[in-house]
Amino acid sequence: MTSDNMIDPAVPPSGMGCVECDEDGGWWFHLRRCAQCGHIGCCDSSPAKHATAHFRETGHPVVRSFEPGEEWFWNFATSEMYEAGPELAPPVSHPVDQPAPGPAGRVPEDWARVLKG
Repeated sequence: MTSDNMIDPAVPPSGMGCVECDEDGGWWFHLRRCAQCGHIGCCDSSPAKHATAHFRETGHPVVRSFEPGEEWFWNFATSEMYEAGPELAPPVSHPVDQPAPGPAGRVPEDWARVLKG
């Protein structure tokens, strides 16, 4: 998991929310951080699944949870989860006061039904 071409610990995250959801006015359930380039995308439980789309578009296989208190990594290429990995450039999560799902003001009232659909 720690080969140079899959993780760059020096790269900061691209922001505090899913890049594409923020551009499109969408919302997410949880956030994932690309361990290679820092791209923040939404998880596969989110309506748009931008973290997986980023992997498919770039080939960057490893993400780290961008949720407060979570340190695990996931490798899309091998479907392997790692409980921990190298320390990444801060910040390591979105702000604690940012809700999940989020962001505040863009999550529909029936979000749980939307995710089941």
